[in-house]
Amino acid sequence: MNTRRAKRIWVLWLVAIATTTSARPSSAQAPPAAPPPAPPPFVVQSNDGDNLLQFDVLAQVDGRFALNDDAGGVVNAFTVRRIRPSLHGRLVRRFEFFFNPDFGGGTVAVQDAYFDTVFSTAFRVRVGKSKTPVGVERLMQANSLVFVERALPTALVPNRDVGVQVLGDLAGNRISYMASISNGVTDGASTDTDANGNKEMALRLIGRPFARRTDAALSGLGVGVAGSIGMVSELPVLRTATLVQPFLSYTGATAEGDRLRISPQAFYYYKSFGAFGEYVRSGQSIRRGTVVADIDHIAWNITASYVLTGEPVTERAVRPRTNFDFGGGHVGAVQLAARYHALAVDEEAVTLGLAAPGSSRQATAFTVGVNWYLNPFVKYVLNFERTVFHGDPDGSRPAENAVVFRAQLFF
Repeated sequence: MNTRRAKRIWVLWLVAIATTTSARPSSAQAPPAAPPPAPPPFVVQSNDGDNLLQFDVLAQVDGRFALNDDAGGVVNAFTVRRIRPSLHGRLVRRFEFFFNPDFGGGTVAVQDAYFDTVFSTAFRVRVGKSKTPVGVERLMQANSLVFVERALPTALVPNRDVGVQVLGDLAGNRISYMASISNGVTDGASTDTDANGNKEMALRLIGRPFARRTDAALSGLGVGVAGSIGMVSELPVLRTATLVQPFLSYTGATAEGDRLRISPQAFYYYKSFGAFGEYVRSGQSIRRGTVVADIDHIAWNITASYVLTGEPVTERAVRPRTNFDFGGGHVGAVQLAARYHALAVDEEAVTLGLAAPGSSRQATAFTVGVNWYLNPFVKYVLNFERTVFHGDPDGSRPAENAVVFRAQLFF
């Protein structure tokens, strides 16, 4: 960097628009319509743009309340869900990095820590800890979620893992791909190490057939498929999406052989309307004592939203046209959202005694919510979710009714 000519920038709009797209980690699934300009991050860069450092902060404070918890199993509480100061950077034009620690919940964890070698928009190599390319909602950034928590299918896909990825966009953004080899993780989990020496392979392909026709109603349509295969020894604990209460576990059982995931998925964005859906099947042989069976876990989700104030919507969230101004009559942007999601496990998991006693075999949930974007940096979220359980041995598990809200700051 030319220190005599480099300016201190706490960024102007031109710098933000020019640098944010390349500095932020690619999910290889962005809808074709260009989003509104991103809010100005904190960026320092050289005159030629080959070297760059960008600083972000995500803070989310939640309130979670059960409406019918007669047994007292839920602690109604306020909690700091995420505190994530992150660093993006670029060095010598072709090398980018992302470091994303999290201080939420009173603990410290490194969510992401990787660097990319960028050969072109069609091919980059990523090394380090990052999201495994399977679940469509899992790959969405936490600051852009439509609801407070991701839907039930996310419990069956990997979170973050350490390994190597290749990714890129082809044919003028009409095709995107992500492929990885990593240590392998339990459904819904993250890891920093390898427990058994085996590796997991994952692949995700997305097609946007009308991506080049930016004025067409179908320009925001994308369809794809993802999957993974690998060997793991641990089994998941399945929990509700909003209050994170366990409803099925495999205490005392072990996994055997390869675990195979498959996930067809789609998304659609047009003007103020957005929708996405995914189906996930995760299959694994499970053993308890002398009993062994192939058990499938299946989940699906359909989410839809609409911005009442008319702003366009993409997977990168909503940018209000005018900031909230109590005295000036400006409300910001208001978005309504609804989803239906479900997760079910093969009946043999319960009848053969593979699942722990008291486990429910199926959960279905309906969620409604409102998002209020006061400006590009501040958002409030209010959700109501009802989850109903089926397939528990005595049918005694009551439905979960929850109200949650979130205050979010992101810049």
